Amino acid sequence: MIVRDSKHSEKSKAIIPEDLDDLFTLRRIIEINDNIITDTTRSIKQRSEFSRPDKGERVKIRILLRVENVKFDGTVDRIRIGGTILNSDNELVPKGVHHTISIKVDDMIILEKKQWKKIQSDILNNTGNNTIYLLISIDIQEAAIAIVTGTHVKILPNIYSGQSGKRFQGSRTINPNIENFFDEIVRGIKTVTNLHTQKQMLILFGPGETKRRFFNFLSNEINDKIIILEGIDVAGEDGIFVSLRSPSLKELLKNSKIGIVSSLLDKLIYLIHKGEPKFAIGVNEVRDAVTNKSIDCLIYSNSILEKLDEDEFIDLLNSTEITGGKIYGVDASTDIGLRVSSLGGIVGLLRYAIR
Repeated sequence: MIVRDSKHSEKSKAIIPEDLDDLFTLRRIIEINDNIITDTTRSIKQRSEFSRPDKGERVKIRILLRVENVKFDGTVDRIRIGGTILNSDNELVPKGVHHTISIKVDDMIILEKKQWKKIQSDILNNTGNNTIYLLISIDIQEAAIAIVTGTHVKILPNIYSGQSGKRFQGSRTINPNIENFFDEIVRGIKTVTNLHTQKQMLILFGPGETKRRFFNFLSNEINDKIIILEGIDVAGEDGIFVSLRSPSLKELLKNSKIGIVSSLLDKLIYLIHKGEPKFAIGVNEVRDAVTNKSIDCLIYSNSILEKLDEDEFIDLLNSTEITGGKIYGVDASTDIGLRVSSLGGIVGLLRYAIR
């Protein structure tokens, strides 16, 4: 998440969420009666004295909105905020009318509060820029790019070279279009990385020597750290899924958020098998652990919102933060997200047993 002091006022901050974890962070700190400045669109109807109003033209405007309600918009990939327009940069938009905005990844808002609570400042300060990881699974025929931000994995569509996989003695071993193939992959990488400000690490893997040729090509195009990972002999999207289960990639990502959460889940399973009650599984057990201030680490899947009221869930997270617990959100579509979802959508590792 990008957080900067804003020139609008001393109590306002410019915020850009960079992944789904950041959206959960925003949802936790935005409150009723906060003010938000953001760009949006609104239908403006032209009226005249003797004619019926038309359907209106949707135009881009910048507004100052007083927040009246805030919630996730059906899914967790955007926040829906309703409120009253206090001001706008278009004179045709009246003050005092109701308007609803949607905030998604990479949208910028300026958030102004009458008073920032300590927990809200702490939540923002704990969302520092972590390294993002680009996984590139490549062979002579295809390549796939996946971006790992926090505990979320997004896979881009496969890129194909048009090269046949067969080789015959005497045939050319270098595809004359290989650099075009590499160029297309680099464009895909830059499309993703240009949206982020964090430090970046590129991890190449796949069968054969194409990954090494691409490493040499990439070294002249990108200044970020690049690593070749051995032992994964599958390319394309399938290669991404194989890599996420490989011990070599887990070792490489052990200090990342996704690596930390994976280790915490392994520890949870170990405690279950050993019969040591320093864990909580499911809403009821986690709620009791939060009440007893015993949560050390809390892990939730976004599927939890199907089982728990959104406002209660936000209170649960904030109560955990106040008592010094660490919080990790995981995407229900990933392997670790599925593991958490299968355990009730929310689990906790405890400082001490409460049962």
